[in-house]
Amino acid sequence: MAASFTQFTGAELLLFGLWFGVILWPIFYSFRHKTSFALSITVSLLLGYLVQVSWTLFYNLNLVDQWLWSDLWMVPNEATEPIGWITFVSSGFLHSQFDPTHVLGNILIISLVGIPLEQRLGRNRFIGVYFIGLVGGSIAWFLFNIESSRPALGASGAAFGLFGAYLAGWPKDEIPFPLILIRKWPVFYLAMIYFAIEIARAYQTLGLGRPSDVGHMAHLGGFLITYVTLPIIARGGPTPLGVEDGGPSSSNEVINRLKTMKRNMKDISSIEDPWTSQGYAVPKHLRESIKSLMESSDEPETRQAWMEHIADMSQCPECEGKIGVIERSSGPQLQCSNDPQHFCWP
Repeated sequence: MAASFTQFTGAELLLFGLWFGVILWPIFYSFRHKTSFALSITVSLLLGYLVQVSWTLFYNLNLVDQWLWSDLWMVPNEATEPIGWITFVSSGFLHSQFDPTHVLGNILIISLVGIPLEQRLGRNRFIGVYFIGLVGGSIAWFLFNIESSRPALGASGAAFGLFGAYLAGWPKDEIPFPLILIRKWPVFYLAMIYFAIEIARAYQTLGLGRPSDVGHMAHLGGFLITYVTLPIIARGGPTPLGVEDGGPSSSNEVINRLKTMKRNMKDISSIEDPWTSQGYAVPKHLRESIKSLMESSDEPETRQAWMEHIADMSQCPECEGKIGVIERSSGPQLQCSNDPQHFCWP
């Protein structure tokens, strides 16, 4: 696998560096500025695809000699080679350069399903779900085609994994999605329709022997592994499983309000936690939740969910009264329900 990389010319190294850079830059930006990881992956896949198309154009014009992508997509009968495991991940950042609907279909799901799911889970847990779906899809393809030389590529395992995770956690959330009509649909309907379609297509391929260029088992693998693991991943997260509130950002009015709130929100990652800032010791049972609040609450909804979780488990250190969460234009605040002067943060 590595041999072809050592044979790259200057132009080939430049194009490879460009592809690698545009894949990583949105992800790095997301970590640096604590923005949506779902959105960063969408941008990453789209920019990476554009470089793929450019590479293909240069290759067809004989301006480059080496074909990079065959070293990065996952080929089952080569995946057991010493560094073949890399392709279980790298294949998720490649798409068919001859079929733009491949990448467009995936980024549609990742953006429309992934962004509200990330608001439910918080960014760190969402990242875990995304890569579990991605690797799970690759493993499923490998196991069902272990002696095959047919490659697998694309983020479909991860995309279907988002459906599986959302179905396991908040099936009654409604999200905008272009299914027949562009309107809000319950996650349950969307996930089950996509799952049923893949079951039927997988049966046609495996059961009836009909040829297909689509890795249906990778889709099903990503879906099932996240469906099973989501309850574990979401444990202790900002939003309890099964909450029925219509879903994050359920109207244009809510969206505009959240945008205004986000612009005015304080960055709490660099200030003292609610207890320490007011001269109290942090209760032991709240330490992990407060750490998550401080590190993963760059979105208003995520911050409010963590605060509500903390408020439910705590009391005012001054008067032992109930702590509530107050929504303000500058973001949600933890506050003593008896007297805000006792406890108010940030």
